[in-house]
Amino acid sequence: MSDSDHKKLEERTSKAEREAKLIEDELEKLASGDLSFVNDPRLEKLMTDNEKLKHRLEILENAIKATSSSSGKAAKPITRKRPTLVTDISSVEGNVCIVDELKNVFSLGILSAYPDLEDPPVVITLSSNNPKFGDYQCNSAMPISQLLKAKNVKTNPREVANNILNKTPSSPLIERVEVAGAGFLNIYLNKAFVEHVLNCVLRFGIKPPPVKRERVIVDFSSPNIAKEMHVGHLRSTIIGESVCRVLEFLNHDVLRINHLGDWGTQFGMLIAHLQDKFPNFKTHSPPISDLQAFYKESKKRFDEDEEFKKRAYACVVQLQSGQPDYIAAWKLICEVSRREFQKIYDRLDIKIIDRGESFYQSRMDVVVKELKDKGLLEEDEGRLIMWGNAEKHDGIPLTVVKSDGGYTYDTSDMATIKQRVEEEKGDRFIYVTDAGQATHFVVIDACARRAGILKEGQNVEHVGFGVVLGEDKKKFKTRSGDTIKLIDLLDEGLKRSLDKLVEKGRDKVLTPEELKKAQEAVAYGCIKYADLSHNRVNDYVFSFDKMLDDKGNTAVYLLYALTRIRSIARTAQISIEQLLEEAQKTGFKFSHEAEWKLGKVLLRFPEVILKVANDLYLHSLCEYLYEISSTFTEFYDKCYCVEKDKEGKIVKIIYERLMLCEVTARIMEKCLDILGIKTVSKM
Repeated sequence: MSDSDHKKLEERTSKAEREAKLIEDELEKLASGDLSFVNDPRLEKLMTDNEKLKHRLEILENAIKATSSSSGKAAKPITRKRPTLVTDISSVEGNVCIVDELKNVFSLGILSAYPDLEDPPVVITLSSNNPKFGDYQCNSAMPISQLLKAKNVKTNPREVANNILNKTPSSPLIERVEVAGAGFLNIYLNKAFVEHVLNCVLRFGIKPPPVKRERVIVDFSSPNIAKEMHVGHLRSTIIGESVCRVLEFLNHDVLRINHLGDWGTQFGMLIAHLQDKFPNFKTHSPPISDLQAFYKESKKRFDEDEEFKKRAYACVVQLQSGQPDYIAAWKLICEVSRREFQKIYDRLDIKIIDRGESFYQSRMDVVVKELKDKGLLEEDEGRLIMWGNAEKHDGIPLTVVKSDGGYTYDTSDMATIKQRVEEEKGDRFIYVTDAGQATHFVVIDACARRAGILKEGQNVEHVGFGVVLGEDKKKFKTRSGDTIKLIDLLDEGLKRSLDKLVEKGRDKVLTPEELKKAQEAVAYGCIKYADLSHNRVNDYVFSFDKMLDDKGNTAVYLLYALTRIRSIARTAQISIEQLLEEAQKTGFKFSHEAEWKLGKVLLRFPEVILKVANDLYLHSLCEYLYEISSTFTEFYDKCYCVEKDKEGKIVKIIYERLMLCEVTARIMEKCLDILGIKTVSKM
């Protein structure tokens, strides 16, 4: 085709586009709600002309594409893997992620409607509480409209939405889809599908959504030997434990590591002080349970006594050379520390494997040699450093070898990541530390990648968190300015939780054993939940008064709510076996709007869990848990589960609603368990 012919073709296309725009402007009146236009005799003609013009435009645009590419190589066709869809309700277990399934459904619709678009966005969101906007929305029309305009395809979001809707396959999840507003696709869930899923949860328990199993190493807590755990260790310990529980629930192979500070120059002064204070330590275990005081004593001597300082350095040399007496002293100090740490871990129900810096000492020699051999280390004022980017030396490098030949935390972390990749065969590496270390882990990731230790798809993930503040909005400390010991904080929590329970008269109705269980559940639960319910990157104010409030989004409120839900079946004198028998006969049937609303909230458990497992923000799970509780309260206020006469005698039991209570309780219990919070049957 000649240039003049090509130009004529473009002019014809432009004219057709203008005509189509005029018709669309007229049709827009109908879409915007001008009902007087509905009976206008021009309507049918305009719609017919519009369809003809669209067809003409498509032919013209294809002709232009053909002429434009005729001189060059043909465009490579876009190939995509088509997702597998749920086609039968009966094949679904109670662990389907609704968002993922809707993405699969609408991605097929978008693929069919716009096969030439590369990676078109599939945007599925939860709708607001207003039922007229559906349960979920597909909001892909607007971004796709922009992509089409960039390709000189004249369209609008509403037209795109209609095209997607016409091409989207049917799904047992969906009752209907409606185009609304500027191009939103409102999705209404199928009640029969939701009833089936909740019935599966009732009959077979809570199952995790299926994911590809990975080996995940989670590094958290990490106190230093010979120092007591303080409030600064609280967040890493609590957040790390919950991260592990989320991933374990999804059947990942999780290795929980406590990267203890159990090596370094400070052990020289500790060993020297031990030799002086308890010379017979090899035969008689010294009474040094207060390691914090022992550490302070040795540090004072180290700072003030030059002779002691020389001995301390000599002890470090003996320790690092493996001299048996010094190794024995080091092990004794480590063991005393570990016993004290374990008391806290037992109380908080933390499962973790100790692996100190000492474990990586020989591996540091190996990693340093490897980095040297690859030419990745540079000399800088006597030390050896490594940059994450070979060309661009900005930011902070790793100090791999000090000027005196010693190693650093950077060396240790490089040896650690190498061990976790090569020996542990990890796929995912998670470090739970304060937000101030974020830059360090970015550099570790870059250097490990540059050294070829981390492969494609493997990442160092830093789960950073803010500071714990006192009610004065300053760093949480004692009145004297000392760091608050974690054991003291837990003891205070136990005291206050008991006071709260007694204030409510629970000591009058609970047995001593039940009261103790409730006391511990409230004390440790409120501390954990107050931490986890805040966005972890933010600082938060530690306040026992707020934590122990039985109103609002607190552990106390949720634990009370759960025990109330559990008491409903007890009041009705219905066992779980009877409920399951009824479920076999009738299953769920949503007859009231409040039941339906609660059912849809419970359905979202898999999608919330997958989100948390991906981004590692635990507050999303807390918000979901509070939403379940609030929605249940609304349901219970409007729907009788058990009807009684004036004398209090049970006259009717609505089994479907008791089933809903049971599923609600199970999902709440699972959420609380993942958060590391123990539940009790009575409070």
